[in-house]
Amino acid sequence: MRNRIVAIVALALLAGVAALLAAPRPPHLAGAVTGDAALAAQLRAAAGDPDGYRGLAVALIGPGGVRTAGIGDRGDGGPVTADTPFEIGSIAKAFTGMLLADSGVAPGERLRTLVPSVTGPAGDVTVDELSSHRSGLRSVPVTSVGQAARLYFANLGGGDPYAGQDRDWLLRTADGQRPGGGRGTMNYSNFGAAVLGQALAERAGVPYPRLLRDELLGPLGMSATTVSSDGTALPAGHASGSTASGRKVEPWRGAGWAPAGIGVWSTAADLARLVTAVHAGAAPGLDALTPRHTVDDRERVGHGWFTTRYDNATLTWHNGGTGGFRSYLAVDRGTGRGVVVLGNTDRDVDPIGRRLLGVTPPGPADPSRSLLKVLVTVGLSLIGAAGLFVSVRLAARGHIDRVRLATSVLWSAVMLLLAYRAGDWLAVPVVVWALGVAATVAALCPAVPSWRTLPLVTGRPWLRWTGAVVSAAVAASAVVLVT
Repeated sequence: MRNRIVAIVALALLAGVAALLAAPRPPHLAGAVTGDAALAAQLRAAAGDPDGYRGLAVALIGPGGVRTAGIGDRGDGGPVTADTPFEIGSIAKAFTGMLLADSGVAPGERLRTLVPSVTGPAGDVTVDELSSHRSGLRSVPVTSVGQAARLYFANLGGGDPYAGQDRDWLLRTADGQRPGGGRGTMNYSNFGAAVLGQALAERAGVPYPRLLRDELLGPLGMSATTVSSDGTALPAGHASGSTASGRKVEPWRGAGWAPAGIGVWSTAADLARLVTAVHAGAAPGLDALTPRHTVDDRERVGHGWFTTRYDNATLTWHNGGTGGFRSYLAVDRGTGRGVVVLGNTDRDVDPIGRRLLGVTPPGPADPSRSLLKVLVTVGLSLIGAAGLFVSVRLAARGHIDRVRLATSVLWSAVMLLLAYRAGDWLAVPVVVWALGVAATVAALCPAVPSWRTLPLVTGRPWLRWTGAVVSAAVAASAVVLVT
């Protein structure tokens, strides 16, 4: 008996050590420095803890001109520079607001006037409500169980939740939406911003990417800012995105959502051109930055731009986040200063930008490190081992059959894989996953001598086999969706 226990402990320790060596590793901000070395040092100091960042690009704009720098790598080993393209996400909503302000469309114009095919209740919302997130439309409408499942598993597995959702899909979906009870108050809506941009493109008679290029990007010389939707190539030399835990993430490319920031790429140097034009009063649609509606005692919103009052500054800004990127752009119109920060993981970069502008306070703690994510990560790492331990104990007493024990073994492995792929390993030490592997091996060892003594199935065989097949199918689907 003693030798058996020693063998189990040894195997568990060996498995734990091997798991620790193979455990997920969060990216770490290191490697080459490009551009202004002094600004790169400021950027590194503003970032603080380097874990969870892979590469950062920055542009700091002031009355004396533009300074740029980069730290880390693009995700392929290449250095980040001010000319490295990143997904910028919702910063594109600020572009869409500027297109509205430059279009001549009255703020009170109804959606159905611009897009006659939207005949349902959503057609009654105004372009001002769409641009200021006051339309009452949900952030991402869910039109079916299948779409809900795709959204969930795409986010879990690092896929593209917007793939295939083009302009026609978006406007058809808008026709079936009903503004909620929050209409008239600020409730952030990706869908509302996307509908606004597609409506402006419909009125102009051109696709949204061309409208953006002709009316805003072209006049500002922003040639490195592009829309890479379904079926189009990504920009050359682009950064690759990942989670802050290190899991690779697919680009987001649904063409219908481009006005909200899906598939929009830019560089720190190109976005600095926008900030410079804003300070010079030369940007098309400049009135979009004017605050129009109160959000709270510190924040107001205009056409796609937020204005927030801090203790020692007032910033007009927008940020962005996709599956594997974060971005932040802010202008201080009172001082002529501005900042752009781009990162190729999903760790927040907003506080970095505010620190570079000397804002007090720089902002709250990183929201990506939530208690819920920590609990899910720890739970996925350990719950499979706990369930397997119970099953093995029942097997030792002859209370379960081989099919049930095999199903428990399968799910303990699936839980560890889900934890590995989707866990928040920036906030949770990777040793937790290694402990889960060790505990699973320790729980499994006693099952080996019990296996031959167990019946294949007990109870109603058809019910047991059906349950096993369904369980295996669900497990296989989960594995496919996160790998």
